[in-house]
Amino acid sequence: MAAMHALLSGFAPIWILTGIGYAAGRGGLLGEQAESVLGRFVFHVAMPAALFTMVSGSRPAAFAHPSMVAFAAGTALVSALGYAVGRRFFGRKRAEAAISGMASGYVNSANLGIPVAVHVLGDASFVAQVILFQVLFVSPVVLTLLDSGTQGDGSTAGGLRRMLTMPVRNPVIMASLLGVAVSAAGWQPPAAVTHSCDVLGAAAVPTALITLGLSLCGGPGGRKGRAAGDGTGRVTGRTEVGVAVALKTVVQPLVAFVVAGPLLGLPDHQVLAVVLCSALPTAQNAYLYAREYGLDTGLARHCVVASTVVSMVTLSFGAWVLGPSR
Repeated sequence: MAAMHALLSGFAPIWILTGIGYAAGRGGLLGEQAESVLGRFVFHVAMPAALFTMVSGSRPAAFAHPSMVAFAAGTALVSALGYAVGRRFFGRKRAEAAISGMASGYVNSANLGIPVAVHVLGDASFVAQVILFQVLFVSPVVLTLLDSGTQGDGSTAGGLRRMLTMPVRNPVIMASLLGVAVSAAGWQPPAAVTHSCDVLGAAAVPTALITLGLSLCGGPGGRKGRAAGDGTGRVTGRTEVGVAVALKTVVQPLVAFVVAGPLLGLPDHQVLAVVLCSALPTAQNAYLYAREYGLDTGLARHCVVASTVVSMVTLSFGAWVLGPSR
């Protein structure tokens, strides 16, 4: 019962805030440009502030823990599989396939992972490592693919120039790198700076969920915008969404279990932590990245919603089978 209560407590804000965004969109409360404006606010302002605060106070040595090896293995394998499936079977170009991979393997570790970990695992220390791993390792790979796949200059020199200048052009990577520099230097920023970043960062998740709810109404970047903006006339099909959701909610936790249990022989409580974190649904970041780069948001949007529904079952099953009371 405690685990189920934790799951419901973690999922409730996702549904409520997304529902508020949907209602606001249906009623035209925030205007026609709300989705675009709020999405850019999250990507360029709120999210970088949250990432800087998080990374600057991190300890990179935590990534050497065997539990992180198991989680990273599952994430890398499933994300690569999602990317390959998007490219080969659904005809996605490089940037859109990167979103497919992200939808398949990038977990909602912040606003859902933390409350689940606190109530089911007893603390959120492993989730904090997962968040940092995704910020410092997974996001830069995805953003590099997005950047290279949406630029017209395909020359070697142009590609190298984009890669070298991307930290300056991308606020997410810039904030992460600044956080790493501050952490490595052991410098404590002034209280005014950290407090301002905390306040801005706190707006990232709720605003992202409101934006996701707005996108469900159609509008620019949503379902109607997709049909108008795609020269191929292709729309995101149920099969494509179903494959990505299956990879996210079933294959990723299974891979994590095999690596953490039979291969590495981790203790039961560490296996539980790795499997539960791997079973978390797709993060709304996938939708935000797709929207920011002008790509099809349908796949990411539907994967966030569908995987959140399915993960309520897979997380409950994992907590029941692997939990200490089994």
